[in-house]
Formats: sequence, structure tokens, C-alpha cells
Amino acid sequence: MSDDVPLTLRPATSEDRFRIRRWLTEPEVVAGWGNAGSAEAEINLAMGSEVAICRVIEHAGVSIGYAHALEIGLLGDARPWDLAAGTWYVNHLIASEPHRGHDLDSVALALLIEEVFATTLAVACAAVVSIRSEFAARACERAGFRWRQIVHDLLLGPSWLMLKERPI
Repeated sequence: MSDDVPLTLRPATSEDRFRIRRWLTEPEVVAGWGNAGSAEAEINLAMGSEVAICRVIEHAGVSIGYAHALEIGLLGDARPWDLAAGTWYVNHLIASEPHRGHDLDSVALALLIEEVFATTLAVACAAVVSIRSEFAARACERAGFRWRQIVHDLLLGPSWLMLKERPI
């Protein structure tokens, strides 16, 4: 794998659902997304929304992960954080073992939030990271997120709520 090959995001389609479902069963993905059933429900919510941004992460033309962004209001009470209206929730996964640990997480997040800010009126993007995943927290930091507070996430347990405000 070459780190200098650009990472791209393409729209996720219904044909990607089987691959994404398989990715959600991998232990490294479960650690970041919680159990596969709840993670799949979140992805189905995003893919069923006309306004969410759902992307497959590709490296050198190979699908290696998934990412989405959705307006926080779509989550209802499932994510009861005190965030400003117009905040978008982002989540991603790098499922391909050879592509983990090469900082592609932060590159994928940066591409996703760039798209959110370019195509929506989002005031900020928020991410929730389990306190057991320092690597994921550092990837968020490299993508421009800042720590806001510790929250109790229903799926992940104690987690960091991280925020990236819209650039001025």
C-alpha cells in the first residue's frame, strides 16, 4: 500500500450495504461503532435520509471504509448531547486491515467535513469517540476537531465529544 495515493470519497449506494454490513462485524470496527445491529441502524438512518452525506472511502480505487455525516436532529434522542442546532454528526470506519494505522482516518474525516461545510449550512461537525480509542481521538484532532467534553454514549460508554466549528 502506498500512502501517497490519494484517498477519495464516493457516494455510498444500496449495492454497498452488504460490504458495510460485513465490515460492521469486525472487532476493530465494533470498538469504534458499538454493536453491529446499532451501527447498522445508524447507517440505515443516514442512507435513508435525503440530506445525509454517506460515502464509501476508497484508496487507489479499492473500497476500504465508510463515512457519513448527518444533521444532529436526525438522531433524535439517541444522541442527547448539548449541541447547537445545525451541528452535523460524523462517523467513519476504516475496515481494511492493511489501511489502518496510516493516518487515513484523519484524511477521510477531513474530506468528509470539507464536504459538509461546502454543501450545507452546518455550524459545526461533532464526533463521539470511545475513551478506549486514543488512536481515533488523535485522528479527529488531526482532522481539526477539538475536545469538548466527556459524555456517556449508550453504545460506546464513556466517550469524548469532539467538535470542529465551521471555518470563518
